[in-house]
Amino acid sequence: MYETERLIIRPMSLDDGAFILDLYNRPKFIQFIGDRNIKTVSDAEEYIRNKFLPQFEKLGFGNYLLITKEGNHKIGGVGIFERDGLDIVDIGFSLLDEYEGKGYAYEGALKVKSIGMDDFGLKKLSAITAKENFSSQKLIEKLGLKFKKHVTLPGEDEELRYYETE
Repeated sequence: MYETERLIIRPMSLDDGAFILDLYNRPKFIQFIGDRNIKTVSDAEEYIRNKFLPQFEKLGFGNYLLITKEGNHKIGGVGIFERDGLDIVDIGFSLLDEYEGKGYAYEGALKVKSIGMDDFGLKKLSAITAKENFSSQKLIEKLGLKFKKHVTLPGEDEELRYYETE
């Protein structure tokens, strides 16, 4: 478990199924990240079991839950992911709409970036985002990643913006 000024950051767990169901079915999540076909809490728990937990077991890092210290609200996720089609692990984030624009994503992502680089010795991070997701692009650049090229991930049609740490 990690902390920032306003957040508690801990690995996602099976207890977060209801939260993932909500977050992953928000219109912005589906528009900018994609439909993960999670329709029930059980689907969300399976997703956590099959996607998030194995990476923590294998690498020690993965997708972290952001919880506000004030009010103890689950507000989003920030993770470092191994992704097919990318040579460098990538940092990604998503927040409930009502918590956007308050600096939480940056605060959480900055901490998770330091977890990856300082605690796990990662030399580089990448990030990908939809071409029209301008707020995500701004945050990625604020984290110190630079736009490098456009990429299309295996099995996907959409061309994404690809960023890397220097």
